[in-house]
Amino acid sequence: MGSHRGILLLTLGVMLLTSVGCVQRRQTLRSFPEGAMAYVDDQEIGQTPVSTSFTHYGVRSIRLEKDGYETVQVQERLDAPWYLTPPLDFFVENFWPAEIRDEREVDFELQPAKIVPQSELLPRAEEQRRQVQQNLVVPLADEDGRTGLFRRR
Repeated sequence: MGSHRGILLLTLGVMLLTSVGCVQRRQTLRSFPEGAMAYVDDQEIGQTPVSTSFTHYGVRSIRLEKDGYETVQVQERLDAPWYLTPPLDFFVENFWPAEIRDEREVDFELQPAKIVPQSELLPRAEEQRRQVQQNLVVPLADEDGRTGLFRRR
């Protein structure tokens, strides 16, 4: 009777040690139209549709670029599911007997690039040429269109 109990305990211990849990996290980016170059946290991951694995939850910087379309840049928040919040996450990731898959999908609708009329483009180009020839340094404009080194609040 004692040897049966020992074998049972040994079998249970081996099962616990070999059946460790695992969480696979994957994010899929799709664009309409397809074929945009996708960057996550400034790392190129490929052309849409594309999937990439991730380790940590939180905010991801996503950028999509495609010729003829406006560049899309967003901050996408990836929240952990309830079963991966402390203290449950320790048991799920280490002792759950099966693999858990957390699949996230993000879709983007790309907008055609705005075409600047030549009547607006040529005067701007001429002004920049004149400034370069005069060795003038032109500060970048802020989002309100004001130029200068300091923003007024």
